[in-house]
Amino acid sequence: MYLNKGDYDRAIADYTQAIRLDPNYAGAYNSRGIAYANKGDNDRAIADYTQAIRLNPNLATAYIGRGRAYANKGDNDRAIADLTQAIRLDPNDAFAYFVRGNAYLGKNDYDRALADYNQAIRLDPNFADTYVNRGHVYYSKGDYDRAMADFTQAIRLNPNDAIAYNNRGYTYFIKRDYDRAIADYNEAIRLDPNDAIAYNNRGNAYRSKGDNDLAIANYNEAIKLNPNNAIGYFNRGLAYNNKGDYDRAIADFNQAIRLDPNFAMAYNNRGYTYFMKRDYDRAIADYEVALRIDPSNTRAKNNLEEAKRARGW
Repeated sequence: MYLNKGDYDRAIADYTQAIRLDPNYAGAYNSRGIAYANKGDNDRAIADYTQAIRLNPNLATAYIGRGRAYANKGDNDRAIADLTQAIRLDPNDAFAYFVRGNAYLGKNDYDRALADYNQAIRLDPNFADTYVNRGHVYYSKGDYDRAMADFTQAIRLNPNDAIAYNNRGYTYFIKRDYDRAIADYNEAIRLDPNDAIAYNNRGNAYRSKGDNDLAIANYNEAIKLNPNNAIGYFNRGLAYNNKGDYDRAIADFNQAIRLDPNFAMAYNNRGYTYFMKRDYDRAIADYEVALRIDPSNTRAKNNLEEAKRARGW
């Protein structure tokens, strides 16, 4: 009861007492593992799921739970092994396919992820999260129309899914339908006002429409919510650059570089800003750093050549 109500501490206390009374009760270990997982304590969750599996090697839900916990820790190979075993034990468990799909997605194995999400949807066509994640796979494969269809279906099934709106908005953005992108970001922010990513994305859409002031307002909010994300400062620097406010642009690129010293595009764009201020030596220095970090950065390479010509080299 406590587990279903989200009172995980009391649930853990009850399952611990159940285990004291019956140390061979696999279900108690499994349920306590679920409670630990919901608290974000993946290590204790894994320990409990492992004990549940020792006591009952045919307990598919324990393999699913342990697989999820491994995936949360970034150990996708172990996650896949556990979820594959869960599917062997119960081939009709849609959630097992969904979670294994997530692990494949974590490995950027889009084809296997897609196959698992397809099977999860066949078994349970009403689980919105599967459409969100399959949409992410389609997006990653460059199939924006199918991605859009999946995000839209996720929203139909769960109109309060902020992530689905944000993802669909980003897909509209890629298709340069900025007004629809902004409408989706608006809804994502209404549903989750603390989502820094949605503010950042809406800022990008406004900047792409040429409204740099609204873009900056959104980047300000994104930075307030997540002051350690270099992308927010980088994007605000681009907007300041567009307004010709080069000193503020440089200050933002500086901060982006402090937070992420390997951010090649931040060096490139700071170099471009120095170039616009006719500080060619600093521009050249930044372009050279950008190319050391990312030798394939053709924009930085072209900018470097232009700066050297301007310098008279």
